[in-house]
Amino acid sequence: MTRRTFVRATAAATLSLPFARWRGIDAAERLYNGITLGTPWPPRLQVPDEHPITPPYLVSPPATIPIDVGRQLFVDDFLIESTNMVRTWHAAVYHPVNPVLKPEQPWELRDEAAERTKTAPNPAAMVFSDGVFYDPKDRLFKMWYMSGYGGVTSLATSEDGIAWKRPNLDVVPGTNVVSQASRDSSTVWLDLQERDPKRRYKMSLFNDLGLELYTSPDGVHWTGIGRTGFTDDRSTFFFNPFRNVWCFSLRANQYLGSISGRFRKYWESPDFAAAPKWNGRAPVAWVKSDSRDFARPEMAARSELYNLDCVAYESVMLGLFSVWRGESGLREKINEVTLGFSRDGFHWHRPERKAFLPVSDVVGSWNWANVQSAGGGCLIVGDQLYFYVSGRQGRPGSNAPGVCSTGLATLRRDGFASMDFDPDGARVIRQPSGSGTLTTRPITFAGEHLFVNADVSKGQLRAEVLDDSGNAIAPFTIDACAPYGGDSTKQRITWSSAPSLAAIRHRRVRLRFAMTRGQLFSFWVSADTAGHSGGYPAAGGPEFSGPVDRG
Repeated sequence: MTRRTFVRATAAATLSLPFARWRGIDAAERLYNGITLGTPWPPRLQVPDEHPITPPYLVSPPATIPIDVGRQLFVDDFLIESTNMVRTWHAAVYHPVNPVLKPEQPWELRDEAAERTKTAPNPAAMVFSDGVFYDPKDRLFKMWYMSGYGGVTSLATSEDGIAWKRPNLDVVPGTNVVSQASRDSSTVWLDLQERDPKRRYKMSLFNDLGLELYTSPDGVHWTGIGRTGFTDDRSTFFFNPFRNVWCFSLRANQYLGSISGRFRKYWESPDFAAAPKWNGRAPVAWVKSDSRDFARPEMAARSELYNLDCVAYESVMLGLFSVWRGESGLREKINEVTLGFSRDGFHWHRPERKAFLPVSDVVGSWNWANVQSAGGGCLIVGDQLYFYVSGRQGRPGSNAPGVCSTGLATLRRDGFASMDFDPDGARVIRQPSGSGTLTTRPITFAGEHLFVNADVSKGQLRAEVLDDSGNAIAPFTIDACAPYGGDSTKQRITWSSAPSLAAIRHRRVRLRFAMTRGQLFSFWVSADTAGHSGGYPAAGGPEFSGPVDRG
């Protein structure tokens, strides 16, 4: 064990002692989706689970699920009572113009460590978490990123999320630098719920086994507000708007008797300014790479959870798990991004372990060595989600990062998973009707207009509403439903004899979808005919003026 490893292990052991001082939620809290949190909350775990566990809300779902917040995704069986459709997982696709931001300016080409050791430099213009958000006030995409390897923090802006500019700022005149503070990884968050305009932006910078915390009115000029207690590098934070708490995703290390060393600890508070010194409350163990994760076949090491960035997307918390696949002296550490989903903000469902945002196996590619997520997770741009990542080109024959840049990947809106039906497919359980059906668990809603995100361009989709006995409620029957046969991320479903679902608002019902061929990605009941979901649009996008999708 090296000296650095010993120091980290000793500090981590010290942190594990004051669990009795944790003052979390001591009374049951009921969430927007009907889930009731356990007590105390968060769970007082000393070590994370080594093997996959099923979240409690999937083992015992609520008897009735309110669906008033956000588009309802099919990333698990939380909403599904029965179906003969098949779930398909989808990966993001890298944009052909990548990298969208690469090191070009003198402050991005610097590598002080390489200068001291007289080795080849590793120029950098990459999001190392940092943050990419759409600012509705300025009508701009904004990206905070590491300039120069282990260097300073800079800001780039864009009108379309693809072509990026470096604004001339006054922090370091003639540059786009916004912070000269020492840093490793960083997180920047645009807080659209903040009432104090001076604290509209939040930032953390890792330095010397702790996070330095800052706030800013403009994302350019920052004021320090304190320093957290001990944590290791690659620690980040995010906001959970479902519970109105700031959450810190903290690197920790377990050295003996475990599947993997790195894991994450968790700390939460409704007040971002309470984070310095953890306010006397020790972080709790959270999640780690488990027995279903895998390393590269050529690597001897087991996989580890290198980082976890999170964001509220529609009705769920989306987790971007940067999984370390191993490293050697011939290639820089290999990190890829996989997905997780949470409906209570703590327990994760991770059914698909293949890379959602992978490295390239083509030597010389901008992302050959390493890919990691950006703070804010993703943005909604029309019918697509934009995911920004750091990409390290590496230097073949060494473990050096090489050129470090920022790339973009896209995915269909809500397109993480679809419920599919193909009557000619061998995986489908055939029924006499020749259609795929999906029936929800009992739900309630306050809206009046049913919408779906579906591709049924080669088939048709209809829906009906059922009562507690499983009988169709007239006039919301399959026969009265206007069939939909197109491909849209926001399509209203209607019935011939009813202008809306107003007659059954707040009533406990089930929805049944019937599809002859196609893919169903999500559904929701909106308060308006424009289809606003009332959910959370992650890091925003041009169509959103605030933190929630409302008209």
